[in-house]
Amino acid sequence: MEIGIDSFAAAHFSGSASDPNKNMQAMADLLERVQRADQVGLDVFGIGEHHRKEFLDSAPITILSAAAAMTKRIRLTSAVTVLSAADPVRVFQNFASLDIISRGRAEIVAGRGSFIEAYPLFGFNLQDYDALFAEKLNLLLHIRDNEVVSWKGKFRPALEEAEIYPRPVQPKLPIWLGVGGTPQSFIRAGSLGLPLMVAIIGGETRRFRPLIDLYRQAGAAAGFKPEDLTVGLHSLGYVGETSKDARDEFFPGYAEVFTRIGKERGWPPVTRPQFEVQAGHHGALLVGGPEEVAEKILRHSEALGGISRLTFQMDNAALPQSKLLRSIELIGELATLVKKG
Repeated sequence: MEIGIDSFAAAHFSGSASDPNKNMQAMADLLERVQRADQVGLDVFGIGEHHRKEFLDSAPITILSAAAAMTKRIRLTSAVTVLSAADPVRVFQNFASLDIISRGRAEIVAGRGSFIEAYPLFGFNLQDYDALFAEKLNLLLHIRDNEVVSWKGKFRPALEEAEIYPRPVQPKLPIWLGVGGTPQSFIRAGSLGLPLMVAIIGGETRRFRPLIDLYRQAGAAAGFKPEDLTVGLHSLGYVGETSKDARDEFFPGYAEVFTRIGKERGWPPVTRPQFEVQAGHHGALLVGGPEEVAEKILRHSEALGGISRLTFQMDNAALPQSKLLRSIELIGELATLVKKG
């Protein structure tokens, strides 16, 4: 199993998101964390995409390109690219360029995003939410497989024998489908034979098994072999020296972020007992000491019928850089335990 980290380039923990000096430090800290992940042998680092005050990841390809120049082996991916609000031609060109810069380490996780601010920002109608994604994913896959593209759709001008360059180093640039909890999204990924990245930020991870079964069934019906149907998990998590340390350190920032988001979405404030349930045996949060979290990852994998990649999303903890760097080192130790089974 591959183990990695995802980041949304959170700015709100370093103060006002409008303070350029603090934003510069937050970005420098993020790139240092990518370097540390590379040094301790983690497999992948992902950068999300948001267009909100509290995040610095509105141009993730720029951050990934900077990371590519500072790392040697770690794979670099989006987490996720909001494809519905983007031009697939430019998405492909950007990631093909990243693949060249990184010498073949680029990947895309394409999705619709958990926030909706990109749609009005770039002039798209939320009523076209699903149709936009389906059409743009179709075009992105077509571009990946063809240097010269003829294509026609509803939401962008047609392409007639368009030559799309540069081409990536990898013969087939990896494109994952990032999903939440919509059954149709799981079926779409399976029908296309795309690797599946499931974002699970709450509840019991094992309850996603029926959706993952849908993915595998759709893939089999479309003629794909079981080994072609890869499942990854994107999970909130943090690894500390001990379980108590990890939970005490992670909870304040977790509570602040999800209480604030909850006000937007009608959720109640986060409480410590709720957090402890989520960090418990079946809960989605991967928060604890290395051995405890390694056991939980293996338990999740078994419950879901086997996963191939797990990424920790650590931005939600109001923690100093030293703690985050140490957690990355502990995740490196955890990865060894997971791979031993």
